[in-house]
Amino acid sequence: MPAISPALSEFLHRHVPEIEREMFAFLPVQEPEAFLYGPMRDYPQRGGKRFRPALVLIACEALGGDPALALRTAAAFEMFQSFAVVHDDIEDNSEMRRGKPCLHKMHGVALSINVGDALYAKVFEVLNANRSVLGPERTLDLIEEMVSGSRETFEGQARDVGWIRHRQVPNETDFMVMLRQKTGWYTGRGPCTAGAIIAGASPTQRRAIGDFGECMAIAFQIRDDLLNIRTPESDAGRAPGITSGAYGKERGGDIAEGKRTLIIIDLLRRCTVAEREEVLHILHEDRERNTPEQIEWVIGLVEQYGSDRYAEAVCLEKARESRGHLAGLPAGPARDLLGEMLDFLVERAF
Repeated sequence: MPAISPALSEFLHRHVPEIEREMFAFLPVQEPEAFLYGPMRDYPQRGGKRFRPALVLIACEALGGDPALALRTAAAFEMFQSFAVVHDDIEDNSEMRRGKPCLHKMHGVALSINVGDALYAKVFEVLNANRSVLGPERTLDLIEEMVSGSRETFEGQARDVGWIRHRQVPNETDFMVMLRQKTGWYTGRGPCTAGAIIAGASPTQRRAIGDFGECMAIAFQIRDDLLNIRTPESDAGRAPGITSGAYGKERGGDIAEGKRTLIIIDLLRRCTVAEREEVLHILHEDRERNTPEQIEWVIGLVEQYGSDRYAEAVCLEKARESRGHLAGLPAGPARDLLGEMLDFLVERAF
């Protein structure tokens, strides 16, 4: 489990409850409670690291803004995260999320799609409510950032899901484009840019902090893919917390879902023709038909050919690139916190 610096731990424990209060203020208990509003609160109530909304606050402070003015926007990004994983879990037919069965496993696909749609609508309700806090101009800038970033996310998801549906294996270049679109914005560039907008930062500073966030997000996703094959099955039932390293998803789930990860792309270019055919057979099979033994066989092959170590090297290179972008930001405690966030999410995991 990666350690967390005292300064970052104190920041998260101080501000995450404020973010959560803001978020749940927009998720009321009302009818239809059992079919909509209760399930809408489910994923947010399961916890998580909350580092995306925290990035909004830290980025705002790093560029001279007041993080108190960023709380509502931070809540919107956490709500976007909940919407995204509700739909992502359905599209991937995932089993576990934050230590519990996925929403569609509990309530069915139809209800869960509607819950995800409602959460996405709430994102814009929350951002629009910024007018009383930030004024109309910055509020519109934030909404436009969310609109353009959503498009990036959906385009990346289309590539990710489309490759599985059409049984295509992308090359590494195309895979990294997908990762930048699907994860790079909403996990990194988006929250950091939002914080910069609230702070009134210059276009140059917006770009620098956005580049930092995007590179960190890509590194984080590759690390998450590595955790999927390195974490014991027993960790699937543990929900991640603000400063915990719990994984909360099933071991080998990416393989069972047929996901194209950097690990798998590298494996397929290293293994024998016969092994490649068998790996592809497992990836293309319905997840219910894949056995635990088949999943473990693929994981063993990954370790045999060193594809996990290759992905680890790419992950750390993106982390170094991310850290390099910090030099373009004003020195100070908030910039240090951004570096500590990168350290916690990516670098200390190896």
